[in-house]
Amino acid sequence: MIEIKVPELAESITEGTIAQWLKQVGEQVNQGEYIAELETDKVNVEITAEHSGVIKEFKKEPGDTVEVGEVIAVIDESGDASASTEAPAAKEEPKAEPKAEAPKAEAAEETQEETSSTDRPLASPAARKLAREKGIDLKEVATNDPTGRIRKQDVESHQSQPKAAPEAKSEAPAKKPQATAADQPGKPVERIKMSRRRQTIAKRLVESQQTAAMLTTFNEVDMSAVMDLRKRRKDGFLEKNGVKLGFMSFFTKAVIGALKEFPLLNAEIQGDEILMKKYYDIGVAVSTDEGLVVPVVRDADRLGFAGIEREIGSLGKKARDNKLAISDLQGGTFTITNGGVFGSLWSTPILNAPQVGILGMHKVQWRPVAIDQENFENRPMMYIALSYDHRIVDGKEAVSFLVKVKELLEDPEQLLLEG
Repeated sequence: MIEIKVPELAESITEGTIAQWLKQVGEQVNQGEYIAELETDKVNVEITAEHSGVIKEFKKEPGDTVEVGEVIAVIDESGDASASTEAPAAKEEPKAEPKAEAPKAEAAEETQEETSSTDRPLASPAARKLAREKGIDLKEVATNDPTGRIRKQDVESHQSQPKAAPEAKSEAPAKKPQATAADQPGKPVERIKMSRRRQTIAKRLVESQQTAAMLTTFNEVDMSAVMDLRKRRKDGFLEKNGVKLGFMSFFTKAVIGALKEFPLLNAEIQGDEILMKKYYDIGVAVSTDEGLVVPVVRDADRLGFAGIEREIGSLGKKARDNKLAISDLQGGTFTITNGGVFGSLWSTPILNAPQVGILGMHKVQWRPVAIDQENFENRPMMYIALSYDHRIVDGKEAVSFLVKVKELLEDPEQLLLEG
């Protein structure tokens, strides 16, 4: 028998939650095949079988918390799928009446029932997670997917469908989904267990506010020059590079230019020392169904506009598809977050510890701007916010950093000179 254990994940990750089993007990599995999906604090990891054989036993159920090195399943190297599924029926044969056929049939019936009860509908991790949270049986969810795979939207559609009136016998269970708060008797509430990732996000954000002397400074950027440049160059850029020219490459380049001039914002505190980083791994916050993640664009200073846009697009897709690796999220030196895509006009971003700086982008809003003492023009304006750790970054340096970002964006030709 071969034991399947939770593998080493990363230095900072010691446990996870079984999201779903990708195989069934009694099923043949080949070496290297995925058998389980593990939800960790940062990403979902698929666990592979290191040996071929038949899955003998699952020691953990979906939703159970497991630690690195813990045994979660057992594989029988010498077995085969057919023998594994027939074996239980053979054990049920009664010894007292070997000639009677009825007990044998009953045993086979029970075995078949047990096998079918362990059949798990084919579903995406997001769909399975939502179903667990809402208490929905996936076997009752209909899907239009030709492969039969249940998607998150299928679960949402099933949930929104009106439920049939319960029979008299099911009156008690019908009350179960709604609980009443002690201080508000009779008021309907719903308890939803926080996902491991949401718990981690909450914990890290609170820790960041409690451990850093966080302060935020603001400025505004006239986006006329950037928008005009994009308008003139976007078609040729797309044709040449196969990727659209967005705002993020301009902001990433501007941030790198400002970090080179004000290097303390690219540092971190380690004990009583300041670690000055001479490289520029820029984190880009991405919102997903599972929560906010910050994949990192490595050596962004060495990439051109097309390289940055391509990398951000790739990381964003991996984040939304839940395919990010732990290495994609580690080691950023500075973070950019864009609340403007959701319509935010003004916000104070929270530091992504142990980093000491984060830039917040916002919605581009047309509004009248004074050109001189007598004239106004409608301009596309964006508020930008810099949250920083006041323990090592002074107000003068933070404000100057943000002014530098503003200057580079309002004269984007300087970005080329910044390299």
